[in-house]
Amino acid sequence: MTNRQTARISSRKHPKQSRSTELVAAILQAATQVLAQEDAQRFTTARVAEKAGVSIGSLYQYFPNKAAILFRLQFDEWQQTTEMLRRILEEVGRPPLDRLSTLVHSFIQSECEEVAMRVALNDAASLYRDAPEAQQAKAAGDIVFQTFMREVLPGASQATLVQAGELITTTLSTVGHAVSENARSPKAVNRWAEGMADMFCAWLTSLQARQNSDNPTQARHDSDEPT
Repeated sequence: MTNRQTARISSRKHPKQSRSTELVAAILQAATQVLAQEDAQRFTTARVAEKAGVSIGSLYQYFPNKAAILFRLQFDEWQQTTEMLRRILEEVGRPPLDRLSTLVHSFIQSECEEVAMRVALNDAASLYRDAPEAQQAKAAGDIVFQTFMREVLPGASQATLVQAGELITTTLSTVGHAVSENARSPKAVNRWAEGMADMFCAWLTSLQARQNSDNPTQARHDSDEPT
């Protein structure tokens, strides 16, 4: 089962020459346009090939079916989100909770700006959700968050860090989806982001205080650290 699923979404080959790279880029751009115009069920390789101005045979050289194209679009979106996470959360010159607040605002804004594509990809997720490539791509974002949580809660157990990271990412995803479903003014979007950022920061501050009360020696050591 796993091997069949992997074969369904893996590219047939990777472009090595500039002409091949341009062809794949054209196919993906066309796929984005088709997906924005059609729902995931009516998305077909034939429509993508027609939109890209290439033969269906040329498309199949790189993508064996529509699941492979949709997964590539989703993978690229995951990569962009992971890079955003890393860029903001690893900005060590700023206090951690300030970074988290910035992340919340950036994430909610991006959800609203690209809502049509995200909804369409979510509708198609059943085609690739359980594939190993999908799990590996999503794990990259989890690692960035767990590293950040270790900075915020240095004395916490691994189980606590994982749970905290999952709670934040799950809430971000769920609220981002809910906020972007309906048209909202920039001020309304900002209010949602501010509220969620405040909740996260208050909760993490509470966890920090509880951790320090459970480990006063570590708390005194931290307070003696030069700022």
